This record gives sequence, C-alpha cells and structure tokens, in this order.
Amino acid sequence: MTAPGPAGTSGIELRHLRAFAAVARRRSFTQAAQELLITQPALSRTVGQLEAALGVRLLDRSSRGAALTDTGAEFLVHAERTLAAFDAALAAARHESALRLGFSWLLPDPWAQQSIARFERDTGARLELVRCDDPLVALDRQGVDVALVRGGKPVGGAVRTVHLYDERRVAVHAREEPAGGGREGSRGTPPQAVPDVVRWQDAPEWTLVVNTASGTTGPWCWPDGDGPHRYVETANFDEWLESVAAGRGLGVVPDVAERRIHHPALRFRPLTGAPPSPVRLVYRTETGTGSPLLRRFLDAALEAAVTCTHAGEA
Repeated sequence: MTAPGPAGTSGIELRHLRAFAAVARRRSFTQAAQELLITQPALSRTVGQLEAALGVRLLDRSSRGAALTDTGAEFLVHAERTLAAFDAALAAARHESALRLGFSWLLPDPWAQQSIARFERDTGARLELVRCDDPLVALDRQGVDVALVRGGKPVGGAVRTVHLYDERRVAVHAREEPAGGGREGSRGTPPQAVPDVVRWQDAPEWTLVVNTASGTTGPWCWPDGDGPHRYVETANFDEWLESVAAGRGLGVVPDVAERRIHHPALRFRPLTGAPPSPVRLVYRTETGTGSPLLRRFLDAALEAAVTCTHAGEA
C-alpha cells in the first residue's frame, strides 16, 4: 500500500471515479479510453492519481488487461453509486427524466422496440439502454433502475420480478469443429459430430459452454444433476460466443440469437425437448412500483409481451 498523495482524498474528482469505473467495467484500459474519448496514457494517469490519493491499489494491471483488487471491487460499488446519484441530480436540475434498463446481450425483438416506443411516447421520458455483463450486479449497485434477464437462474430475494414471456431455445456449435469434446482427444479419437437435431435429453453427453454471468442455460437448468457432465465457463456473452466458435463445446441460447448473430464460424441447430427460456424484468424491492416511470415502463413492457407471445403462437 502506498502513502496518500500530497493532496489526500481532497484531490479526487468525478473524472477520477468515471475513469476508474470505465476500466473496471471494460477490464481494459484501451477499451475504456475509447469509451471515454481520451487517450490511454491520459486514462492511466487519471486512474493512477486516484490510487495515489486513496493510498491503495484498485487495479492489477497485466498484458491481458486490468482486474479489480479486493479493495477495488469494494470501492467500485461506492463509486458507481456516487456517479449514479450525481447523474440523477443533474437530470433533476435540468428537468430531465429517464429510466435506465440494463441488459447483457441482444434485447428481445420486437419486444424492445415496442416497449421503448410506447414508454417514451406515453411519458415523454427517455429509456436509457445500459449494456452490462451482469445486469443484476448493475441493479444491485444502482447503475440501472430495472434489469432484463433471461433464463431461469435464481435472481435473489431482494428484488422483484415480472415475467414477460418465454423464448424457444436452440443449439449452436462451431461450424468447422464438432462440439462435445473440442479437438481430438489424447487418444486421437475425434469428437462425435453434432446431429442435425439436438435433443435436450442427451445433455449428459454434451460439453456445454456456459455464460456464468447472464447465460440462459447452465447447471441450474438441471437441479437433479441430470445435465451435462462437462462445462466450459465464460464470464460474459462475447467470451461465450467465441468459445463456442472455437469448438470448445455446445451452446444453448434463445432463438433470437439464430436470427441476429451472423458469425461465420457458428452453426445453429434445432433443439427438441428443451424447456422454454423465460424473459423477465427485475427491479429492487425498495423501489417497488412507487416510481411512476418504472410503473409506466412495466405497463408498456407487459403490453408488448402480449404481442410477442401471440406472434410466437401464430
């Protein structure tokens, strides 16, 4: 631990918090600098000034990127809340109103377009879309007001959920290399090819690639242990996508991915016998539906969900 800088914590400004939060969120100084529209050296200096003022190390830097220290992870929670409160104060002073919707990947269509259009038309407010690796974490840290989550993974007891509708699941695997075992094993036996139609009941034979932060299909889908015997864990949607494309295993996703992901290394297959994947909105218990904007958004979301459900049955 280094000693605090000459100015102590009095020298910390909002720009320091924004710089640190961007790097923590992206896990990359390069990507954070692009997001903030500043140079990477300037960003590094800003984060370094924050660490010097606090007298602690917030980030571990390496050639692979940046990772939060334990102290950094704790500080990030408070930094994001401070930034959220400041941004809310600015909006109030400017007589602006907005609701922040957190999501991890591919907002459902046409639900998202219909919900946003009705909400903004009826309220005159703005729906801000906030892409995050784990919307539930962003919700807990008050970085978003409501989170869209997919799949049946438990969301905890301090939140409320609204079920919108269900999505059909499909299987996806590497186009060039069959999923199920990756490349040739140590004995030189090639993995079995993925069939034209994948069956849910064959899950124990799969090597399943799982997005542990916001994926729809993982060990929680087989509470009795009847699921795949082998898993490849990833931390976000992009890592999941490229791991499947690299032939490390089979992926299972809602069918929206088949319509909207155009990856040359992927092939989608029908999946039979799979339970549907629920789409839900989650918001903090203490917020409740006392927020007029949240209440209006839930109304718009549920109306759009009815349209999507009828379209899926047609």
